[in-house]
Amino acid sequence: MGTVVVGYVAKAEGEAALDKAIEEATLRGKKLVVVNSHRGGAEFDEHASTKAEADMDAVRARLEASGVEFDLRQLVRGFEPAEDLISIAEANDAELLVIGLRRRSPVGKLILGSNAQRILLDAHCPVLAVKAD
Repeated sequence: MGTVVVGYVAKAEGEAALDKAIEEATLRGKKLVVVNSHRGGAEFDEHASTKAEADMDAVRARLEASGVEFDLRQLVRGFEPAEDLISIAEANDAELLVIGLRRRSPVGKLILGSNAQRILLDAHCPVLAVKAD
């Protein structure tokens, strides 16, 4: 059974990716796996952890309202977000991986973010990259 996997961050690009992933999972009649990955370390303190939990509670409520079958994964294990997303997509037999992209400066447009670039190059399934409005 294939799934739709989405990388979620509590920013405009994460919201855009989640919107599109809900739409795709509904259209395909597939389960949606939402992945929120943090590297951890000193910057992921108690405040950041509390905020991340609140963000995921809001995502859970949104998914419940959408009616789509879902699984939420919040990971803090020291891996790069791209590594987590790719491995979860493979483990869940994803037929689509959805990521959000943020606007970049003219120089930044030459190079995608390292996570986005790695996902686009290394994912075993099609990747849908969504821009935030």
